[in-house]
Amino acid sequence: MGCLGNIIWFVCGGLWQGLSWTLAGILWSITIVGIPIGRQCFKMASLAFFPFGKDVEYGGGTLSVIANVFWLILSGIPLAVVATVNGLLLCCTIIGIPFGLQCFKIAKLALCPFGARIIYTV
Repeated sequence: MGCLGNIIWFVCGGLWQGLSWTLAGILWSITIVGIPIGRQCFKMASLAFFPFGKDVEYGGGTLSVIANVFWLILSGIPLAVVATVNGLLLCCTIIGIPFGLQCFKIAKLALCPFGARIIYTV
């Protein structure tokens, strides 16, 4: 399901979600202070483009919490809302349920991406 799922995902919604993460990364990288946040956005864009075969492990420390608060206020809520709405629309059909679940994974990640790591599963 991994390769075929990623191809279908990219065509049906992954392109737009990945581009939104990339745009957020570019906007954050305009300032020197925002470059670490922009780098994290680019890492998460790779998950948004091709989520099948990848999982997210959450963790982090105090700096991650502080970065997540700034992120949530400035960029996290719009990305999470878009991914959630996309997931709800995809879950309206039986065929779209696996893709909707990937949208919900990305929506959760959009709320607190710092301290999260992408893990490749087999």
